[in-house]
Amino acid sequence: MTISEFLNESNIRIGLDARNKREAIEEVVDLLVEEHEISMASRSSVIEAVMDREQMVSTGMEHGVAIPHGAVDSVDELVAALIVSKDGIDFKSIDGKPAHIIILLILPANKYSSSVQTMACVSRIMNSKTLRENILSADDPADIMDLIVEEEERQLLA
Repeated sequence: MTISEFLNESNIRIGLDARNKREAIEEVVDLLVEEHEISMASRSSVIEAVMDREQMVSTGMEHGVAIPHGAVDSVDELVAALIVSKDGIDFKSIDGKPAHIIILLILPANKYSSSVQTMACVSRIMNSKTLRENILSADDPADIMDLIVEEEERQLLA
């Protein structure tokens, strides 16, 4: 599985008004509502599923990346969004640094076990320092999507 299989440029936003983890998650979920990926009726349950997961163990990774996620009954397929925060959000990351690249994954509750493969895929590609730097300097969601596809292709050929 690759990120480009479940992420598209309409679900990518550069800039974040949030000042904390909960506000960031709400903002990313709102993007998914705006893009009709999830319904307004399921907004609260999606936010709570992600926040419940965050309370178990933070999804802040290393190198300024966070991968918040949760499982809900209101989606049939994986739904994802990526937001770039220039200021960074405290996600209680492993390395103590703020998250600048936040990739939200909403998983169908009945397919939650497949999330391990998805998380590994996201972690592997976001391990690329060049990709992270290029995403942070990108000015357009289409450019970010192109960068992700290029990195996926590079890793496939490696």
